[in-house]
Amino acid sequence: MPSMKAYPLKFEPLYKQRIWGGRKLQEVFNKDLPAGEKIGESWELADLPDDKSVIRNGELAGQTLAWAVCKYPEIITGDPEFNGPFRLLIKLLDAQDILSVQVHPDPEACRRMGKGEAKTECWYIIWASPGAVIYKGLKKGVDVQAFAEAIKQGTVAEMLERVPVEAGECHFLPAGTPHSIGAGLLIAEIQTPSDTTYRVFDFNRVDDKGEARALHISEALESIHFNSSGDELGVTTVGRLVDCEYFKVDKGHQAKNCELLLSSGVMKVLIVLSGFGTIEAADGDSIEFTAGETILIPAAYEGAVRFEAETLYLKVTI
Repeated sequence: MPSMKAYPLKFEPLYKQRIWGGRKLQEVFNKDLPAGEKIGESWELADLPDDKSVIRNGELAGQTLAWAVCKYPEIITGDPEFNGPFRLLIKLLDAQDILSVQVHPDPEACRRMGKGEAKTECWYIIWASPGAVIYKGLKKGVDVQAFAEAIKQGTVAEMLERVPVEAGECHFLPAGTPHSIGAGLLIAEIQTPSDTTYRVFDFNRVDDKGEARALHISEALESIHFNSSGDELGVTTVGRLVDCEYFKVDKGHQAKNCELLLSSGVMKVLIVLSGFGTIEAADGDSIEFTAGETILIPAAYEGAVRFEAETLYLKVTI
């Protein structure tokens, strides 16, 4: 079994231009965005066929996350039999305009259609403009016939629960939940590793070439859970935010000069939302961290996080 010295891994972000994006990631997190582009997504941790995060620090710098977890599975993930892909996809989203109404399939829908990858996700609201909303799940009583008719009439948004949101909230969206992110939101999105999205309504929008984006109506109707409604999906703000079969998300808030011990045995991903500090190993090696960074703490790592300012972060475990 190949060996390496476990250390916290940082990654180069993968920026995605989106019709609904903006420059908020640069304003809030000092991200070095491509000039003149509307960046809607920063993929912080990814292992998809066409999008793989590259490590930017330490002895593994320049290698992909995919390569590292396959080369050192037990050290990084804690599972000696792990053979990829990495089981999380983490993004920062800048929604300056409303996103399309869309849905992600569950495993059963993927099997029925013979395509796609299942996706369950959650949204943590980092920043919200006054009056910002999300659309989360169907209104009670909406069935497939009513939803299909709303597609024809261009009234899909009226079929969904419209939820006002504030910074600090976490919203869980299991596969099969139709949803949309409203304008004026900065979000940390934690999800299973899939880029399968079925767009069902785009608010009659066109791109800068005057062309409408593709819709995936039949796939969306096949994927939506019409036996569930949005009022069944709650909101969390403190402690354990999400506890599902795919991942767990905990919210941490530490004062300046506090310390958090990191024991070995479980891989952890830290998403730093505000503040800064250092992560220091027992032998004295350390790395600095700051707001906007996503850091993978290998299962074999032992050390401590030292907070040099008041810090808010999310901890994700599998």
